[in-house]
Amino acid sequence: MPASVCIFSEELTYAVTNAIKFRGVEIVFLSAFWMLITGDPALYRIIGLSLYVSLTATLIAALVGLPLGALLALKEFRGRIAAVVFVNALMGMPPVVVGLAVFLLLSRSGPLGSLGILFTPRAMIIAQAILITPIIAALARQTLADLWVQYRDELAAMNVSTAGSVATLLWDGRFSLLTALLAGFGRACAEVGAVIVVGGNIDGFTRTMTTAIALETSKGDLPLAIGLGAVLLVIVIAINAIAWAIRRTGERLAGAA
Repeated sequence: MPASVCIFSEELTYAVTNAIKFRGVEIVFLSAFWMLITGDPALYRIIGLSLYVSLTATLIAALVGLPLGALLALKEFRGRIAAVVFVNALMGMPPVVVGLAVFLLLSRSGPLGSLGILFTPRAMIIAQAILITPIIAALARQTLADLWVQYRDELAAMNVSTAGSVATLLWDGRFSLLTALLAGFGRACAEVGAVIVVGGNIDGFTRTMTTAIALETSKGDLPLAIGLGAVLLVIVIAINAIAWAIRRTGERLAGAA
């Protein structure tokens, strides 16, 4: 067979193979889009559980993190600097380590094993709340500490109580604090290590967007993984857009005042 014919045959085979691969990728993306617009039950069940777990964890973390941040910002006590450094360090906690710690606490042989909540959404909420509480606390502390420097003399002159001072600072710093909450929520939505350890990634019960993406990709079910990935990207972009809008609103109101 002439060399030119062999070369042409190889090029044709290469072109056909690439066309098939491209067509396959196209079909995968179309399948993912179809699942989104038709309301695939499995897809939206996973999305609903993910949002429920992340929102609940963010609420719990806010109830703990905001007062903790206010305490570290306003109160002078021995070991305060060490506490601030410790909280800041906890922002970088490895998620799988947090998941392991919660697993040991909630396992049957653990101190909280009698609760029987391991491998349930409640265990996932606990793990996520532990992860994002330091983020909210550290960001809140920085915001309130900056405001405390500005308002301390005025509040002292008006003889405002500690509780009143905290309330004033929380209100004036509400836009920055909302941004901190959004940062915590975004971190919770993107979490995979801790929730897969304490949740078990059980189909229809504890499977979230991130754990489902990891599992479905390994199984080769790319349409579901891509659909969930698209939703996760939309959530992240929306969080950043809302945070930007809140920050701009706060800057405008501060300028007007």
